[in-house]
Amino acid sequence: MNGWFSGKKVLLVGGTGTIGQSLLRHILADHPEVVRIFSRDEYKQFQLQQEYKEFTNIRFLIGDVRDYARVERAMQDIDYVFHTAAMKHVPACEYNPFEAVQTNIIGTQNVIQAALACNAKKVVFTSTDKAISPTNTYGASKLMAERLFTAAQYQAGSKKTIFAAVRFGNVMGSRGSVIPLFKWQIEHKRKITVTCKEMTRFMMTLQEATELTMKAMELAQGGETFVLKMPVIKLNDLADVVIQSSSHVLNISPEDIEVESIGLRPGEKMYEELMTEEESVHALETKEMYIILNPFLEPKDYINAKPAETKGYSSHEVQPINRKELQELLHRDHLLS
Repeated sequence: MNGWFSGKKVLLVGGTGTIGQSLLRHILADHPEVVRIFSRDEYKQFQLQQEYKEFTNIRFLIGDVRDYARVERAMQDIDYVFHTAAMKHVPACEYNPFEAVQTNIIGTQNVIQAALACNAKKVVFTSTDKAISPTNTYGASKLMAERLFTAAQYQAGSKKTIFAAVRFGNVMGSRGSVIPLFKWQIEHKRKITVTCKEMTRFMMTLQEATELTMKAMELAQGGETFVLKMPVIKLNDLADVVIQSSSHVLNISPEDIEVESIGLRPGEKMYEELMTEEESVHALETKEMYIILNPFLEPKDYINAKPAETKGYSSHEVQPINRKELQELLHRDHLLS
């Protein structure tokens, strides 16, 4: 996407989060006219200001996605919007469900309305595999947010704004990722807690998540959901790989590290899904991703895309990568150092 954002105005809603900061680094390389960082985390905004103080084209806006007037003000004259703000912690959303509704659903509708009001060119929303067949508040709220984005495209009327979504698996090394938690537990408690060793998850690197989001911005024609093809890992394998690495760094024996199974948390699933069989009927497939089309809109053409096989895409049905492959993946992204 070299040059895509050159001379453009970009808004990062939730721009101080892990994905937001990674997007910022890539966007700045294109020399945009301005990048606005919108979030309610003033400390992280201060940290970003210090890190990027040599850049004169970044604006830091304190605000909450729940506040429509503030979102609309931040959206003035913007060309491209990345909506990454969300309540993401599963137990927190489960214990405070309406807070999740206000941020993940009402906040998303605020972004949609502001984008239409301000005639933004494209808006990309970051969703999650937990939105598929959700069993918890977080997943249900993100599913509803996806539906709002889908509806926004065919309800836009004469407005030209393009809306699209991307679905992530677990982003390795992100805030809230289990890998930093495992490393901290090993260093400070000499044990780690796992919910269930046989649990499987889709995993992606921060670089992959960022590239998928940027690619979605480039390819979006209206109403799509982009799903990256990604490896599946078993929680037990991840725990063992982190234990082996951390014990080496700390110069302790792996046998000295206890693994405690604590059972599934409320609303947690043994496996995740990235696409349902019903969605696959309307999906296209490329080498890197699936593109789920909006069934209410006319089908569109994408380069090197073919109709997807009619089946679900579940971590329960994909062969997990082995421990050596997992270790190489984590080392490649400097997550075990």
